[in-house]
Amino acid sequence: MPTIEELEHRTTDLELLMGQLILQTLKLEKEMKEFKDEMKEFKDEMKEFKDEMKEFKDEMKEFKDEMKEFKDGTLSWRQTIDEDRRRMARQWGDLANKMGTLVEDIVFPNIPRLAREYFGCEDIEDIMIRRKRINTKDRSKKREFDVIAVCNNKIILNETKATARTGYIDEFADFLGSGEFFEYFPEHEGKVIIPIFASLYIDDDIVRYLSQKKIYALGMKDDTMEILNPEL
Repeated sequence: MPTIEELEHRTTDLELLMGQLILQTLKLEKEMKEFKDEMKEFKDEMKEFKDEMKEFKDEMKEFKDEMKEFKDGTLSWRQTIDEDRRRMARQWGDLANKMGTLVEDIVFPNIPRLAREYFGCEDIEDIMIRRKRINTKDRSKKREFDVIAVCNNKIILNETKATARTGYIDEFADFLGSGEFFEYFPEHEGKVIIPIFASLYIDDDIVRYLSQKKIYALGMKDDTMEILNPEL
């Protein structure tokens, strides 16, 4: 059986251990509270950051919506102008075609300027409009040429249609490829032919088709007629 002294010693050790445990528990509770406070502060900061990001995203969405609305408006405005221009060109072409003056009133007056600006023809020796000729090799064949301009060793040969269709272009290309032009104008044998297909409105696809056929496209651009594929 332990003596009183031994029991007192053991009690003292136990009290010391209990005291240390209590101190460690209090310290741990304090550290846990500090950690929880820091986590709460961190969460609050994260919430504030998320709120700011949401506000930023909302502002970006609003900005994108405004830009889309602006672009749509600009595109619509441009489309309206383009559509009006195409409509006016078609109406002008239809009217001129009905009156039979499309070549005389619109195409022909531009040929000298275009010959000078695009093909280096400063002095045009001869220019013909709606010229009718008989084939010198087959007098049963007659043909009317819309506009022909002669410049040094060049012949500017224009075919004009109120509506630009691939069928018309194919016929023009076949005529050019046949070399038959010089059967109508043997006096110009050996000169370089510069073919131009003209219409008031020529769609981009038709312009590309003409380029494939090595034929210049002449159409309305702004308020005058211009070569639409000068890179040919």
